[in-house]
Amino acid sequence: MTGKDSRIVFMGTPDFAVTSLAALVENDYHIVGVITAPDKPAGRGRKLQESAVKKYASEKGLRVLQPEKLKNPAFIEELESLKADLQVVVAFRMLPEIVWRMPRLGTFNLHGSLLPQYRGAAPLNWAVINGEKETGVTTFLLSHEIDTGAILFHKKTPIHANDTVGDIHDRLMVIGAQLVVKTVDALAEGDYTPLEQDEIQTAELKPAPKIFKDDCRIDWSNSGEQIRNLIRGLSPYPAAWTELQDDKGQSLALKIFFAELEEAANLVPGTIESDEKTYLKIAAADAWLNITDLQLSGKKRMKTEDFLRGYHGINKLETK
Repeated sequence: MTGKDSRIVFMGTPDFAVTSLAALVENDYHIVGVITAPDKPAGRGRKLQESAVKKYASEKGLRVLQPEKLKNPAFIEELESLKADLQVVVAFRMLPEIVWRMPRLGTFNLHGSLLPQYRGAAPLNWAVINGEKETGVTTFLLSHEIDTGAILFHKKTPIHANDTVGDIHDRLMVIGAQLVVKTVDALAEGDYTPLEQDEIQTAELKPAPKIFKDDCRIDWSNSGEQIRNLIRGLSPYPAAWTELQDDKGQSLALKIFFAELEEAANLVPGTIESDEKTYLKIAAADAWLNITDLQLSGKKRMKTEDFLRGYHGINKLETK
């Protein structure tokens, strides 16, 4: 049997997953069903919004299932009726054993790191935040513990000095889709050798937990490199932020999307410096962060020059 002969169920939700699904559909693989998140209310009108995967699958006339609970007997029965040979998971939630054990060829996941490093919900972010020089994607067979199954294939990519997590996301989205197609073919043809993650020698495993708002707050007492990596690793979403205070004691939240380093000595961390026309710098422990892209709370994202054009008194602000 070849990959194109296999009956495939695809599971995913965001844009990152759409590219993998599209790679299978556009190369004539047999997708018998697509599992994605239920529609959710969003925006001011609280209108129901479809996931990116559902929108694509519907456009292509694919069968779409949107279970609230993956252990629901009605969903399990419907999933069994698809008679899948293989299940492909890209950016979806954790599956119960009754689901991932169902297909005869198994279920594999595409993960945005070089496993076993960066297991968890936010591998792309943490790789950049931690200053890694490379990252990649891995396909692995699902097992009981999250992100711990036997590795099938992986593909590396460098992290350049000016890359944001948005850049890495877009690059890995394409590389990952190629790896998904390769993995489908290999599993269908039996042409693979799974590698247990415990067999991979590594000095220290770095986790990739979910990122919360407090994780995004900038500590200006850190080094310039640490802060710049944090900014890059959270740009464009959820974005690193700091809190400024004006001379009246009012607080302003400021998101920072990109900054350049200027090494310096004898700085007071958190000091703000600007000509109020072209540049805005904030001091770290050992360098200035020259901010180029930012967003004031309640405003749109903009270049620093545009921000300064409409905001006067920046030198009266202090970091809080």
